[in-house]
Amino acid sequence: MPGPIWSDLGVAPVARRGKSPPMLGFHRDTQGRACFSGTPLGNLLAAAGTGSPAYLYDLDAIEQEARAMVEAFGDPRHEVAYAIKANSAASIIRTVVRAGCGGEVVSGGELDLALAAGVPRERLMMTSVAKKDAEIDRALAAGIRAIQIESVEEIPRVAARARALGSVARVSFRINPGVEVDTNAKVATGHERAKFGIGLDELGLAWERADAEPAVTVVGVGAHVGSTLKVVESYLDSARVVCQVAKARLAGGKALELVDFGGGFGIDYGMGPLPSPAAFLAAARALAEQEGLGSLGLVAEPGRSMVASHGVLVASVVQEKRVQKGRWVFIDAAMNDLVRPAMYGARHRIEPLDSLPSGSAVRVAGPVCESSDDFGEHVLAEPAPDAVVIRDAGAYGFSMASEYNGRPLPAEIFVRGGRVASVSPSPGPDAWVARRLGA
Repeated sequence: MPGPIWSDLGVAPVARRGKSPPMLGFHRDTQGRACFSGTPLGNLLAAAGTGSPAYLYDLDAIEQEARAMVEAFGDPRHEVAYAIKANSAASIIRTVVRAGCGGEVVSGGELDLALAAGVPRERLMMTSVAKKDAEIDRALAAGIRAIQIESVEEIPRVAARARALGSVARVSFRINPGVEVDTNAKVATGHERAKFGIGLDELGLAWERADAEPAVTVVGVGAHVGSTLKVVESYLDSARVVCQVAKARLAGGKALELVDFGGGFGIDYGMGPLPSPAAFLAAARALAEQEGLGSLGLVAEPGRSMVASHGVLVASVVQEKRVQKGRWVFIDAAMNDLVRPAMYGARHRIEPLDSLPSGSAVRVAGPVCESSDDFGEHVLAEPAPDAVVIRDAGAYGFSMASEYNGRPLPAEIFVRGGRVASVSPSPGPDAWVARRLGA
């Protein structure tokens, strides 16, 4: 896959009267055109020269979002650890690091990427229920802040790798708090049937095993209850369990450095506003202090809430299809480009690129040979516009994309100051054909 094109392509933002700064994130100009920082997305796409489908990201809006979260914690002991799985583009990682964030990774590949993109090793957490020995070795060699332990059985594995490397593993226990939250079952991680975390009934054994291992030092405890959380109280339900575990550990005369409340803050996908990430973090900090844990470092692991609202997927309309009971609009983006609707039943707003939504609802679908390649009903003009914008696609869009049906990965366009700052082009179909011929 070709590497990013690191260049400013010189797309000038739309001129504005007065001295007001341009609006960050997705918005529309007075002509109804979808924009980032006052520049129409259509102009940015043309300047990048990638064609469609293509993801576009507003780096300024992402940085503003990240800074707001860091400021909500308001203490250098506390860490906003960006969950890199949400969007692994180095341009975005560098942006959130510049805003003051650390990182959370779930694989050896993400670990290597995070370090290369500038996340300080001492500000990295590594999570996974099934880390390979090689991944544990990479984390130990890098000297990251903590490897998150998710089962009693993982403790001797990490200890053995630490002894083999002549080091001591810094670990944090990720517990399963046994908390149910109002979210999609496929992203709920804190209930008792989930594969994640050490069960509360196994904690005594986990402490015993870890304390008996000279090659392991437990520096923290944490949990992650799920994603797309809609209310702060759901986050605090899990955080209270973490606090009780941490207090019991400290009361036993053991040391801890951190408590990790996880992430999962939801965003407005078009159903109405939700509490800001800063509200979740401020409440978490207040709870930690109330529970007498104010001297510890507090970690949160947001991903979606930093980037989702500030990325879009632009697609061209291929054709329409009229049937007895309605109308289909087929676009050149598909479930391989954005799998969330097919996988989770998620709904992303789809709107005309260069005009406001109007007219009756039509069904929008992609070209992949699956009935689930269906983005649902959306209001588009009649006849259909030449192009559409799929909103709130900055998280778990490109990072979950595939080449199913021989469709190449989409391009990515990174915008700063209303200009194209860099482009990661699509590899194109020829690269896929060449790889499959060699298989």
